[in-house]
Amino acid sequence: MTDPRLPALSALERKVLWLATWTIHNANHLREHTDGLKVGGHQASSASLSTIMTALYFAILRPEDRVAVKPHASPNFHAIQYLFGLQTREKLENFRGFKGAQSYPSRSKDVDDVDFSTGSVGLGVAQTLFASLAQDYLRAKGLGTDRPEGKMIALLGDAEMDEGNIFEALLEGWKHNVRNTWWVVDYNRQSLDAVVREGLWARFEAMFRNFGWDVVILKHGALQRAAFEEPGGERLRQWIDDCPNQDYAALTFQGGAAWRKRLTIDLGESGPTAELIARRDDDALAELMCNLGGHDMASILEAFEAARAHDRPVCFIAYTTKGFALPLAGHKDNHAGLMTPAQTGVLRTAMKIREGHEWDRFEGLDQSAAELQAFIDAAPFGKGGPRRFKAPAIDVPAKLAFPAQPSMSTQQGFGLIMHELAKSETALADRIVTTSPDVTVSTNLGAWVNRRGLFARKEMADVFKAQRIPSTFNWSFSPSGQHLELGIAEMNLFTALSALGLTHSLFGERLLPVGTLYDPFIERALDALNYACYQDARFILAATPSGVTLAPEGGAHQSIKTPLIGMAQDGLASFEPAFVDELATVMRWAFDYIQRSSEGAEDRGETHDKEGGSVYLRLSTLPIEQVSREIDDRLAGDIIEGAYWLRKPGPNAEVVVAYSGVIAPEAIAAVGLMAEDRRDVGLLAVTSADRIYAGWTASRRARERGEGRALSHIETLLEAAPRHSKIVTVLDGHPATLAWLGGVRGQETRALGVERFGQTGTVADVYRHHQIDASAIVRAAESLAPAKPIRTISYV
Repeated sequence: MTDPRLPALSALERKVLWLATWTIHNANHLREHTDGLKVGGHQASSASLSTIMTALYFAILRPEDRVAVKPHASPNFHAIQYLFGLQTREKLENFRGFKGAQSYPSRSKDVDDVDFSTGSVGLGVAQTLFASLAQDYLRAKGLGTDRPEGKMIALLGDAEMDEGNIFEALLEGWKHNVRNTWWVVDYNRQSLDAVVREGLWARFEAMFRNFGWDVVILKHGALQRAAFEEPGGERLRQWIDDCPNQDYAALTFQGGAAWRKRLTIDLGESGPTAELIARRDDDALAELMCNLGGHDMASILEAFEAARAHDRPVCFIAYTTKGFALPLAGHKDNHAGLMTPAQTGVLRTAMKIREGHEWDRFEGLDQSAAELQAFIDAAPFGKGGPRRFKAPAIDVPAKLAFPAQPSMSTQQGFGLIMHELAKSETALADRIVTTSPDVTVSTNLGAWVNRRGLFARKEMADVFKAQRIPSTFNWSFSPSGQHLELGIAEMNLFTALSALGLTHSLFGERLLPVGTLYDPFIERALDALNYACYQDARFILAATPSGVTLAPEGGAHQSIKTPLIGMAQDGLASFEPAFVDELATVMRWAFDYIQRSSEGAEDRGETHDKEGGSVYLRLSTLPIEQVSREIDDRLAGDIIEGAYWLRKPGPNAEVVVAYSGVIAPEAIAAVGLMAEDRRDVGLLAVTSADRIYAGWTASRRARERGEGRALSHIETLLEAAPRHSKIVTVLDGHPATLAWLGGVRGQETRALGVERFGQTGTVADVYRHHQIDASAIVRAAESLAPAKPIRTISYV
């Protein structure tokens, strides 16, 4: 029996195809351009997914489902949301323009309820897998069970499968028995520059089956399947299955006459197959040969609805035509190609759209507007109300406790703070979820995990414990566990943090994710970190060990530029505390900061204080002597703002030393040496170069806007030093991190830090080599403001 939904879905498919095509045409050919740049928009890539996306949004999706849309199909998404009434004509007319519908779906910048931002290909795909794991985590804890389980769906191009992070995610999903995940591969057999390699679909199929996924292949549409039942049809099927991708693409572009010529040459002029071909004119033959499964609405509906009946992960390999139903269909150059105004005019006529009515929602369709509107209103996708949830904030105590010791590293302090949280019976501790790429113990999360356990949907005993083999760590897996143990791929860490850091919005239940990794290996996964921040995911990242301080490990494990990454990454507040009491203060603030709402904040502030964000802690393994003091509210505020005076300069100060992080003892020692022949030397502790820089630039902009004498935190602090004094900055990282401090008040500055790959040795060896030890700080100060006489220092 024919599906009664097909007429309305076919009409809406035509409308989605038109609106997406027209949106791109308007942006490139009709809207005024002032900079001479091509706007683009990927008409062909949108067209290849028009049938699948129409089926999904208007028939298959439920309110609890979440979708990552292929970046180059964003015009389809915006068109569909426009038909739902969730996108405005104004935004469509300004597609790829300032404040218009975004080039690629964006959670933070689009108005039409994007589930997952996409743009950096492959990342949205992996995000759906980790979102499914996050959903499982919540439900194992009894959270969010008042709503049905949703399907986490990725629509991806076949060329996206070249991205390595997808394979890393597949492996992690297999380890954690991923469920409720659909990946729909738009197998149009074209990439940006070329035609996809032969036989790729077979590799995809084998790979997914090996990882335990169901594989559904949508290759032949209803017209083709019917033709295969005719005499000679099986031979035609074999020809189609054997036809090289490049040939199929070229024939699709050339049309019916070319199909006829090629089929006649290959299959002969007589016999049942020739008769099958002869019974169709050129247009009908082209329609038959282009009737692939990914454009057959009935087949798509059947496949998706069958998959809804179970929770196994499914990969749909949907054969499509890039540029389907457009004049550039099949051409290998169509990825970034644009239809000409003449071609668009021909398409408009074929779709019965009157000039001046191009944006009308139901223009040119045979069904009445009332019928189509009623069909849209009845779509399950729109039945659940707003799909972006809110979750109440979790209370954070006024202070985070830790057992103080005379000498500690910040990494050790982090572990102690997390252990104290693990022992507490608080809502905060219960909502924390930790994760790490195979470095749980070496980043000091072991005590937390011993207390709170590892997460798995099914109980798994610790064999060592069960057999009474002595072990420091208890590695029991259970649904109550709060640590998600990952393999060594850092891309998976940041994608997991992105998913866990969005549960408040996606599922209505708040988690407080804390991830750990080695600081130098942030660089392995910068794309995924950037993606997580772009989505406005909320998490705390503890990166340790850092810098050349990890001296015996050598250059491969010694980070250099990560402080600059922390400063440059939007949506991430970066800190590098020296002392554990500073770290406890920052972590307490961070648990609050990651819960702040960015709703209604069209443009985030420079320091994000109102809107919140994620937090990056750069920590060290080197134990240093701790300062004995009480952190009062004023000092806590300074630590969070990013800097405070450990030794305030006097009125005659010639030199100020500013340091970050583990290099504190060297800075303190250098100031002590200089104090022998200089008065009033200042020592500035910088806990966050990121925040004081952001505050400084914000205050400058405010003054440029005429907002009086708006002073930033760092400007206020530096007023304590005479303007003629010089600044020496030092940290175990790139010197540019603090070099800008001299620009705040126009003071001459010498910036010390690490600019070259490190090497093995003792800490003293490596510090001397990179000239960040106490003696180097003194020499730098003397080069700026020589004491009289210049002292000779003997270095051992």
